Amino acid sequence: MQSRTRPPERPPRTHPPTPEHPVSYKLTFDGRELPAQEGQSVAAALWSAGILAWRTTRTNGAPRGAFCGIGQCYDCLVTVNGRPNQRACLLPARPGDTVTTQEGTGRAALED
Repeated sequence: MQSRTRPPERPPRTHPPTPEHPVSYKLTFDGRELPAQEGQSVAAALWSAGILAWRTTRTNGAPRGAFCGIGQCYDCLVTVNGRPNQRACLLPARPGDTVTTQEGTGRAALED
C-alpha cells in the first residue's frame, strides 16, 4: 500500500485590484485617519466616511461639500497637501493625502 502525502498548502490567493477586491489605504481629514480605496476621488472617500461638508463659504461661513459631482460648481473645494482650492470631486485620493477643511477662499495659509 502506498503512503499518501498531503500536497503543500498554497498561500492564500491574492487578487488584482478589481471592484470586488480594491486596494485600500489611508488619508487624513482634519487630523482624522480615514480609509480610501484606489480609484476614489477625495470627495468619494469623504462621503464614504460620512463627511458631507468640507469647506465654508467666504461670506457667511456656510458649510459646503459636493453638489454637482462633476467639477462645474466649485462647491467641493478643499485643501489637499497644503494646496487650497482643489476640487474634491475630480481629484483622485492618494495614499497619505492630508486633506483639510477649506475656509473661505483657502488663501489664509498662503498670506503668512
